[in-house]
Amino acid sequence: MKPTDIGQPDYFHKVVDCQWACPAHTPVPEYIRLIAAGRYSDAYMINWQSNVFPGVLGRTCDRPCEPACRRSRVEDGESKEPVAICRLKRVAADYKDDVTARMPKPAAKKNGKRIACVGAGPASLTVARDLAPLGYDVTVFDGEKKAGGFIRSQIPKFRLPEEVIDEECGYILDLGVEFRGGQRIDSLKDLLGQGYDAIFVGSGAPRGRDLDIPGRKEAAKNIHIGIDWLSSVSFGHIDKIGRRVIVLGGGNTAMDCCRSSRRLGGEDVKVIVRSGFEEMKASPWEKEDAMHEGIPILNFLVPKEFKHVDGKLVGMVFEKVKAVYDERGRRSLVPSGEPDQHFECDDVLVAVGQENAFPWIERDAGIEFDKWGLPVLNETTFQSTLPNVFFGGDAAFGPKNIIWAVAHGHEAAVSIDRFCNGEDVAKRPPPLVNLMSQKMGIHEWSYDNAISNDVRYKVPLKDVSIALKNIKVEVELGFDPQLAFKEAQRCLNCDVQTVFTAGQCIECDACVDICPMDCITFTDNGDEAELRGRLNAPATNRTQDLYVSAELKTKRVMVKDEDVCLHCGLCAERCPTGAWDMQKFFLNTAKAGPGCRDRHLNNLAPLRQAA
Repeated sequence: MKPTDIGQPDYFHKVVDCQWACPAHTPVPEYIRLIAAGRYSDAYMINWQSNVFPGVLGRTCDRPCEPACRRSRVEDGESKEPVAICRLKRVAADYKDDVTARMPKPAAKKNGKRIACVGAGPASLTVARDLAPLGYDVTVFDGEKKAGGFIRSQIPKFRLPEEVIDEECGYILDLGVEFRGGQRIDSLKDLLGQGYDAIFVGSGAPRGRDLDIPGRKEAAKNIHIGIDWLSSVSFGHIDKIGRRVIVLGGGNTAMDCCRSSRRLGGEDVKVIVRSGFEEMKASPWEKEDAMHEGIPILNFLVPKEFKHVDGKLVGMVFEKVKAVYDERGRRSLVPSGEPDQHFECDDVLVAVGQENAFPWIERDAGIEFDKWGLPVLNETTFQSTLPNVFFGGDAAFGPKNIIWAVAHGHEAAVSIDRFCNGEDVAKRPPPLVNLMSQKMGIHEWSYDNAISNDVRYKVPLKDVSIALKNIKVEVELGFDPQLAFKEAQRCLNCDVQTVFTAGQCIECDACVDICPMDCITFTDNGDEAELRGRLNAPATNRTQDLYVSAELKTKRVMVKDEDVCLHCGLCAERCPTGAWDMQKFFLNTAKAGPGCRDRHLNNLAPLRQAA
């Protein structure tokens, strides 16, 4: 194998599993250390730079970072549960000081470029956040009177209080962004005719899928589309529901529907899903929260008919199915042969998926759509077939989640900035990366490298008897500072990298002897597949890299398996020559601005070559 090029930004980035998995690439270990130190405002601002909505996401994120957490690979038993990254993010938001003075200021001088953002959801607001301080005249349009998009209309207030949305949307609108609430865009052609230099479409996936089975039309009065119903509840148009409620669907929207129903008078609320429990799209914690509130989840039941009497819904009939897999492992649902099942109900909430809808975009406006009704986009730049129109969030590639919308917004803002300056939008600026030694003394480091064996701490909840009485009472209470500190100590500091200097190594094997994971080996070089099999501990996870040194004096190489390294620093502490060092890796993805322009990038080229 060739020596590992640790100068490539993605090498150590990939080792920081949580940051690598986060679509917005938030520096997770960095802000967790700040929380442990009680520096909540600093932790909040690091989050704000990348994910824009720390208080919102600290309550609602789908947590792609947590399944990637290294603890799940290197620990045993209950202590292998991932660090509660999402809930620690909320700690930074809950305990920060007033950060208003730390926010960017509105641009003192406009640059003459006008940008329109359609929809006031997280993608559009991220675009506005990135472009407004640069002098762009940004106008955000939304059909609702307040900004937030689906953050405000689709997430129940018992999960996300309105004041959190107001605060974090306010930070963006205070940057000099013009918000035209209550002004829905009905024609792209009209908007194009208003002289905007670029248009960003962040209108979400606003249409819920319906269910066309017998009885749907006759009992329509008590059959509701889930996302529309949640929106009506959010804005106070609906404040009650029948005693017996069936929620159809297995995603997070279904979980929000069933839990909201319990708070609006539903005494007998059940979720009915056509797939198996483990195959449901809802996050595991969302299912747990629903069941904690006494809501059963019934699986492998396919809706067959809405039962009604004189136009009044009285129940539903379901066919019992089972999962059958073919020789390729593909699943099919086939009738089980059991009798149909009947459930009485007063209301049904249909939460079986969402679709994009662009009735306001004329099909001859220059934007191409694929067979699923999605815009044809460049997946890197988010530019449509009409060069000055960009998409992001659910409107781009279909429903995902808030953190993906934020990531789209950042990338689209870079594209818009380059487009408005006459530069190639396909040329993407590199991230800011640095490595800094953490050595404080012979055997001392500037970070706490003790490995905690604590089990993941649970977030306290409001008592169910209280929570179910008011749809606006927040259920999760969040970590207090003491619990936050204990949970933060579970982080393995994956961003503090073991950096090896081959020229200083005397091959004494002290690092090999001290390594608690047997992840360091001095051996003859070879092909990767063969080399992985003869390390001190075979490196079987091919998704994680091997760190291979240059050839040593004995013609051997040092090989470290990045998969199971604890980042404990014991190798560096034991090394008598300083061949090992613990260096903190920091990556900050490039944002729109002068730093992403060609002149700046060209000036950096000689520096990169010299490095």
